[in-house]
Amino acid sequence: MTLREYVRRRSGTPLGGAGSLRAMLTRSFGARSFADFWRHWNPVWGYGLGRFVYAPVRRRAPAAVAVLATFIVSGAVHDAAATIVRRSFTLVATPWFLLLAIGVLLARATNMDLSRRPWGVRAAVNAGYLAGCLAATVYATTIFGPGGST
Repeated sequence: MTLREYVRRRSGTPLGGAGSLRAMLTRSFGARSFADFWRHWNPVWGYGLGRFVYAPVRRRAPAAVAVLATFIVSGAVHDAAATIVRRSFTLVATPWFLLLAIGVLLARATNMDLSRRPWGVRAAVNAGYLAGCLAATVYATTIFGPGGST
């Protein structure tokens, strides 16, 4: 599948097309599960991660390991970019994305399905998942990170 095909499939809009951001946000936050959230979030980045991280790892390891590896690599790339921009070491996205991956795996294991809930409820649950994982990361970083107690 080409990038153009992938983006249209995930967002319902052509690559770079009008309304693509709105479609991504609407589909992601209205997703029926945490795994579905990520199927719609940033389809260009998702295409690259799927092709260059998830698929190669999946050929050699179980799907859960491939999911964890994909989220960790994505977090590490985000942290590397933040480190370059800030000109100081940043480690927030990697542990945050690890927690997000665990959420995906737990949602899969419990057959999470919010499809019968109104869009607003699904959006609140998905936003809560993102915010909760970030809050846990920030809290853990303040305790265990540089300058914190161990």
